[in-house]
Amino acid sequence: MTLLQTTVFGLRQLRIALMLGGSALLTVLLAGTPTAAVADDVLLMMEQAGCHWCEIWNEEIGVVYGLTEEGKRAPLRRVEMSDPMPNDVTVRGQTHFTPTFILLRDGAEVGRIEGYPGEDFFWPMLNQLLNTPPQHPGREAPKG
Repeated sequence: MTLLQTTVFGLRQLRIALMLGGSALLTVLLAGTPTAAVADDVLLMMEQAGCHWCEIWNEEIGVVYGLTEEGKRAPLRRVEMSDPMPNDVTVRGQTHFTPTFILLRDGAEVGRIEGYPGEDFFWPMLNQLLNTPPQHPGREAPKG
């Protein structure tokens, strides 16, 4: 089993345990989870009331996101699509679909996932964004 398969399997098992064990299990898990340090990366979730795919994401991913390595590295920040973009955020264009997940590094967009492709695709897509090298404005890549 690959690391990705193991992670997805573990998250599914955790989701099932949370559904069966309810809030008591969640309380135990959260009590043992250290608070994430201030991160340079943030996952901005653009959502809107009544969004069916937002609800599915919340059920499949949202319940465990903060407990994952990805969630600790890029804490989730939710923004209602009808609200103005927060002043401390710079994105490369408008959002047209919900949910849209925008990875921010130091407040600037690194990349985005438009829509929710399902949990089997969400994690690899997010990891690809998280592993995008930082951009250095004003520097050109070496020519070779």
